[in-house]
Amino acid sequence: MNSQLRRAISAALLGSLALSVLVGCGEDAKSGSDSKTVTLVTHDSFAASKAVLKEFTKETGYKVRVQAGGDAGAAVNQAILSKGHPQGDVFFGVDNTLLSRALDNDLFTPYTAKGLDKVPADLQLDRSEHRVTPVDFGDICVNYDRKYFADKKLAPPRTLDDLTRPAYKNLLVTENAATSSPGLGFLLATAAKYGDDGWKGYWKKLRANGVEVVDGWEQAYDDRFSGSAGGGKGDRPLVVSYASSPPAEVADTKSKPAKAPTGVATGTCFRQVEFAGLLNGAGNTKGGKALLDFLLSKRFQEDVPLNMYVNPAREDAKLPELFTRYGVRIGDSATLAPQKIAKNRESWVKTWSSLVL
Repeated sequence: MNSQLRRAISAALLGSLALSVLVGCGEDAKSGSDSKTVTLVTHDSFAASKAVLKEFTKETGYKVRVQAGGDAGAAVNQAILSKGHPQGDVFFGVDNTLLSRALDNDLFTPYTAKGLDKVPADLQLDRSEHRVTPVDFGDICVNYDRKYFADKKLAPPRTLDDLTRPAYKNLLVTENAATSSPGLGFLLATAAKYGDDGWKGYWKKLRANGVEVVDGWEQAYDDRFSGSAGGGKGDRPLVVSYASSPPAEVADTKSKPAKAPTGVATGTCFRQVEFAGLLNGAGNTKGGKALLDFLLSKRFQEDVPLNMYVNPAREDAKLPELFTRYGVRIGDSATLAPQKIAKNRESWVKTWSSLVL
């Protein structure tokens, strides 16, 4: 699989390296007060083309300093701890599973970014106050090994219900919802589909049908999944990954196949939306607003897919050929209100652990 997607997914749990023009590690917010510098606080999987960030500098006069703070959860926690005296000007990377926590802690100053009218309403989860700006979205979905199902003359599963059927017994591997971002997303997909009580019964059926649980995405995808180009030696032809995994599988191949070796079970997906916001107490408010505008510009939005393997938030941003040819657009991905996730996440994960582990 494409190395950038592997780094991005790994960083969601373990941390990785961030790509930036200027990297500020261990520096305080004073660096952001420089009128020529705007500091972007983010998680380790943020990535952007150097040329694009240099274009921002050329257009605005501001240099971007990227300050990575571990995985998304760790970065949000640090932002809360430094509330009122932030480490930078703009925060990028809080998603809908963590959004309520960030908003409840009053991390952001409202700002309506230019281009927001080009973002679909269903991605604008703080539409009334504009404390955060949607930047990208992706879908956590079950992936399947096309060759396995073709060889077995078995139709791959399409829905969550399919996964509990005898035909797919002992075929699925998923990540631990307590330790993995895609594992948590898959749990949330079942909570959205079956409701507060129904999801428990679903997981009992899934456990009875032989679901395997491992700690993280790399172990699931590279070690246990049979369809991974990076591994491919596992015996599980179904894995919880992303809708962007198929284009990532062929990104580094010289001779592009007619189809990606992996497919997506489109009725199993949960949508993740990532946001950026102007931090309360930012030293460079003007530069921060300019950066938010740029993050939502077509130039940056069209740079997003091949750097972070997610979809741009702007509906008029053009997708690269790799995505349009091999990717899957999920039209009805499951969602849950950020407030509901915040209220139930801890108890859901605890209950899931007792049921499945």
